[in-house]
Amino acid sequence: MKRACVIGAGFGGLALAIRLQAGGVQTTLVEARDKPGGRAYVWERDGFTFDAGPTVITDPACLEELWALSAHRMADDVELLPVMPFYRLNWPDGTTFDYSNDEVALRAEIARISPRDIAGYEEFLLYAGGVYQEGYVKLGSVPFLDFASMVRAAPALARYQAWRSVYSVVSKFLESEKLREAFSFHTLLVGGNPMTTSAIYALIHKLEKDSGVWWARGGTNQLVAAMVRQFERIGGEVRLGDKVERIETLGNRVTGIHTASGWHGNFDAVASNGDIMHTYRDLLGESPVGRRRAAALKRKRFSPSLFVVHFGIEGTWPGIPHHSILFGPRYKGLLDDIFQHGVLPQDFSIYLHHPTVTDPSVAPPGMSTFYALVPVANLGKLPLDWDEIGPILEKRVLDEIGRRLIPDIHSRIVTKFHYTPTDFSDDLAAFQGSAFSLEPILTQSAWFRGHNRDDDIANFYLVGAGTHPGAGIPGVVGSAKATASLMLDDLMSGDLMLENLK
Repeated sequence: MKRACVIGAGFGGLALAIRLQAGGVQTTLVEARDKPGGRAYVWERDGFTFDAGPTVITDPACLEELWALSAHRMADDVELLPVMPFYRLNWPDGTTFDYSNDEVALRAEIARISPRDIAGYEEFLLYAGGVYQEGYVKLGSVPFLDFASMVRAAPALARYQAWRSVYSVVSKFLESEKLREAFSFHTLLVGGNPMTTSAIYALIHKLEKDSGVWWARGGTNQLVAAMVRQFERIGGEVRLGDKVERIETLGNRVTGIHTASGWHGNFDAVASNGDIMHTYRDLLGESPVGRRRAAALKRKRFSPSLFVVHFGIEGTWPGIPHHSILFGPRYKGLLDDIFQHGVLPQDFSIYLHHPTVTDPSVAPPGMSTFYALVPVANLGKLPLDWDEIGPILEKRVLDEIGRRLIPDIHSRIVTKFHYTPTDFSDDLAAFQGSAFSLEPILTQSAWFRGHNRDDDIANFYLVGAGTHPGAGIPGVVGSAKATASLMLDDLMSGDLMLENLK
C-alpha cells in the first residue's frame, strides 16, 4: 500500500488526507499544534467556546463529498445550522442592510437604500452567475500545472473582464456607494482588497446565494472534529503536537519527514498544508528547489493580517445577528492604508461574529460569545510591537462596539483576549503574519499561485490557501480535490507500471 504524509491539519490538509485515505493510500496527518484545525483553532475559557475562525461555511456540498467517498454521511458527525441574514451591514450614519439569499427581502433592502439600483442588481446577479460557472464550477478544483492551462482559461476570464477589480465591476452595475460596498466587501473574507482583487471573485455572491451560509453546531471546531473522525474511521493516522522540522529529499524526490520529537517517517509522497513560504524556506530549505522557491515567494504580495478580539459577555442579544459588518467612515482610503501604505489608522471596519444567536451552546446560560475582527496590514508592511499595541487597539474596538451596539459592554465582559499578527506568525508560521497567504490578485491566481504539484520535486504537493484556488473553506477544500486527483493518479500509475513490469 502506498504511503503519504500531509503536513498541517487545517481544512485543506484534512480534506486532502480524507481523499487520499479513501482512495487507497495509507495517509498520516502531522500537525504541530495540540489541536487540529489550523486557522480553525478553538479555545474554551470560562465556559465560552471561542472559534479562531473561519466562521462562514458555504457550499456544504463540497464538504459532504468527503464523507460520500466512503459511503458515510456528514450529517451523522456534525449538524449544520442555517444563518439568516448572512450578514447585517451597518454604516456610521446608522444605515443598515441585511444581506441574504431571500430574494424578496434582498430586493426590498436594495430598494430601501437605492431604488434605482434594482435593475443594476439584476445585471450584477447575471454576471456573478457567469463567473461562478467559469471560476468555481469549472476551474475551482482543477490544478493549473503549466502556463498552457492558464491560456486555455484565458478566453473565459477575458469575457468576464477578470483584469478589473470586484469593486470596479460592482460599480458598473450599482450607483449607490453603500451598495457598492455591500456587494464587494466579500473579498476581504479571503484576504483580498475589493479595489484590486480580480472580478472573478464576484462569484462569492452567487456561491452564497445558491448554497446559503451555515454554522456548525458547537462551532467551526466541531466541523474540524467531524473531519478528523471521518479520516480516522477509514484508517487514517493523526499525529498532533509534533512539528515537522524538515522534509527529506533525494534528488528530485521527497523521501520522508523529520519532526521536533525526533520521529521520522518515510513516504511515497508528501503534501504540505502549511504556510507556503514556511514550507519552501524552512521545511525544504536544505534543497535547491526550496531555496529557489522561497526567494521567488519573497517578491510576491501577501495578504493582510487580522487583529481579533474574543470576548464573552453577560446577557443575550437577539437583536445582533450572527454576522455583522460595522463599516468605518472610509472604505477605499481604509483599504489603501491596510493593503498599500502599511499604517494603523485611527478608523477601522469590524467584522463582528455572534454565534450564540444561532447556537446558544457556545456560551454559558444567559451569556454570549463574540469576536470582533479588524483587518490590519501584515508584519512586512507594519512591523509593530503588538504586545504594546494590542491592548490599546482592543479597547478601541470594544469602545466602538459599545458605541454602536452594546452601550455597557465593558461592565458586561466576563472574559476576553486578543489575537494579533504576531500570533499568526508564531502559532501558524504564517509569513509576515499573513492571515490568508498570497493576496488573491489576478497575477497571483491559478497558474500564478503555488502549484498543487511542485514543478521540480515530482512527489511533493501543496494544498490550502497558498495554492489554487485560494483561501476560504470552499477554496481550500477545492484545492484538496485538485491535489488529491494528482496524487492518486501519480501514486496509482506507479503501481500500474510495476504490475506491467511483472
